[in-house]
Amino acid sequence: MTDASDTHIFITGARRGIGKAAADALSGPDTRLARHATQREGDVTIAADFNVPGAAQDAWGAALDLLDGRIDVLVNNAGIFEASSIDQDDETWRSDFERTLRVNLTASAELCRLAVLHFRERGGGRIVNVASRAAYRGDSPDHWHYAASKGGMVAMTKTIARAYAAENILAFAICPGFTMTGMAEDYLESRGGEQLLRDIPLGRVATPEEVAETIRFCALDAPHSMTGAVLDINGASFVR
Repeated sequence: MTDASDTHIFITGARRGIGKAAADALSGPDTRLARHATQREGDVTIAADFNVPGAAQDAWGAALDLLDGRIDVLVNNAGIFEASSIDQDDETWRSDFERTLRVNLTASAELCRLAVLHFRERGGGRIVNVASRAAYRGDSPDHWHYAASKGGMVAMTKTIARAYAAENILAFAICPGFTMTGMAEDYLESRGGEQLLRDIPLGRVATPEEVAETIRFCALDAPHSMTGAVLDINGASFVR
């Protein structure tokens, strides 16, 4: 039997890095999790490729099944970070751009929409969207699409917060800078490694656990009046 007092959480991109750390931080005696990733591995219970049309909706349905028809918190963490030079041919560049927006933004938007509709029926809920420092600062010349997707995620989060706060539907965005995950390690190496770290006053990149703790706070403990907040975790490399 399910405990009505438990918090039911659906988290995407939970196989590694920030997502895995966040899922671990959210796990406890008073929570139940449905963990998504592109591949089923370890604790992942839902496999879906968000580049495929309809996959986000299928993943939502699978999460509802796993969580006995109730989701209280959606954590949108799934995303890709792939380089795409403007010097490529038109079709390849356009395909890269559209793939990144489909995975990083459109799928997140689909899940946010389904969450809002679900939360309306249940009297409220929380959405935590993991965006990026790139939403405000931009990114490298090969990552126009990534920055655009994360900027869209922040704007979407603010819109949701303003539109549905009166219905007890809360939305938060987390904007990490470099975080020591597999994606970030490859990127740091490609951009000069230690030289790039000089741009971070703290002198190091964030750990997945630091970002995960912020996700956990927004998902479970942040006061209602914080809805719409965008939280930076970037070692003061970009201060708004």
